Amino acid sequence: MTYQVLARKWRPRYFSAMVGQTHVLRALINALENNKLHHAYLFTGTRGVGKTTVARILAKSLNCEQGVTAYPCGQCLACREIDEGRFIDLIEVDAASRTKVEDTRELLENVQYAPTRGRYKVYLIDEVHMLSTHSFNALLKTLEEPPPHIKFLLATTDPQKIPATVLSRCLQFNLKRLPVELITQQLTKILTEESIPYESKALYSLAQSAEGSLRDALSLLEQAIAYGGGQLSSADVNQMLGTLDQDSVIGLINSLAAQDAPGLLNQIAQLAEYNPDFITLLGEILSLLQQIAVAQLVPGAIDVNQPHGEAILKLAGQLTPEVVQLFYQIGLLGRRDLPLAPEPRGGFEMVMLRMLAFRPDTLTLSPSKVEESSHAPPVLVATTDTSITTAATLPTPVSPLAPLTEQWNQLVHTLELKGVIKQLAFNCELKQHEGNNWELVLPPQHKLLLNQERKNKLEELLQQHYGNAQQVHIRVEIPQTVTPAEQQQRIEESRQHYVLQEINNDPFVNYLKENGDAQLDIK
Repeated sequence: MTYQVLARKWRPRYFSAMVGQTHVLRALINALENNKLHHAYLFTGTRGVGKTTVARILAKSLNCEQGVTAYPCGQCLACREIDEGRFIDLIEVDAASRTKVEDTRELLENVQYAPTRGRYKVYLIDEVHMLSTHSFNALLKTLEEPPPHIKFLLATTDPQKIPATVLSRCLQFNLKRLPVELITQQLTKILTEESIPYESKALYSLAQSAEGSLRDALSLLEQAIAYGGGQLSSADVNQMLGTLDQDSVIGLINSLAAQDAPGLLNQIAQLAEYNPDFITLLGEILSLLQQIAVAQLVPGAIDVNQPHGEAILKLAGQLTPEVVQLFYQIGLLGRRDLPLAPEPRGGFEMVMLRMLAFRPDTLTLSPSKVEESSHAPPVLVATTDTSITTAATLPTPVSPLAPLTEQWNQLVHTLELKGVIKQLAFNCELKQHEGNNWELVLPPQHKLLLNQERKNKLEELLQQHYGNAQQVHIRVEIPQTVTPAEQQQRIEESRQHYVLQEINNDPFVNYLKENGDAQLDIK
């Protein structure tokens, strides 16, 4: 008996056997059941998502000897001939090989004649976007007003190349890429039916590599079965695909979470022995980081039964959301720039070390600054520990603040100050504090901040904080020490100077300056 490849053997013959695409199937089934059929349908989508399959099932539904139905019998002569590809009234055309206008005119010459055996004469034109402009013009009139016994089923992977005049005459259905979980379920079903032993991790890897195409997944599955000698193991599949086991990727993320630079470099050295594609490896790391980010915000979205589901949830608890987002951004830019690296492994190591070297600065922002920068991106800080084993913070400038000044500095950050009241308090110096009396000094350049209403409001806030009446006296003169506003400005200047210094000392930045004619844009 002649062997039939899995993609053909498992091609659905009924709408109920289709995987996914429920939004398309629902519309077609309702149209068939209510006999509200259009004369032209356009199915779009990437390769292997079921465009031609849907069109063939629709042709069978139109010509089944039991009548027009969404559930063709599959037993009558018309159904069997359509399944076998020899039904005379189903004319399948590959537009890629018949692009000339003469081919289209020849095709349309027989449109006026009634179907030979079936109820409808169906023209299934695959990759219709390959037709020439003249061919589309020749098709246009017939497509708009065909005889009642004609149905046009068009399929394409690139609807952007189809003229708007043609699109407006068709009912368009966009078939979506299939999710990894759905492809994995179908592969599991097929292997169970075929009695082929398999590992779940292997199927997950195949589904990921298929990139939403079930046909590609079946082709890869068949290749993996041959490669593994009739069975599927995770090791064989990863070796065949040229990818690494997901455990290796999780190990890299674990080292990042633990700030373990020696362990990270050791893992990269072990991976390098397999000569991996480091761009692909970065892509797998990005995919894992994306799942971790989802797990942090919506834990229920991660299926613990899927391969490495528990490991993803564990990493989601070990890393902060800010760190995950930073890792993802560094990895994304690193994947783009990796071809510029002198050597792939070295470039990959620099990307991973950059993830270790920088952290979002969430510790040195005062409450007031947190409020002001709630919509700004996090400030990145570099670690100063050469072993890169602990999270780092920026150096804070040390100033000999007087006790009263330090007391006022801490108090204004504790009070819930907003707007002009906050600006007034931040620019004042505490000159004297005895009991419930506060004597403050405001620099002359900020005297417009002061009026009676704002002074009373500051007294009210102090009363709420201490629980009893407070008296505030403010006079305008030059302060003798730094105000909270000046202290915060020094911190910000120190932060900026430190970050710029680290960026200027970064080997990758210097490489871009020297070899890529790059310049730092500091604003």
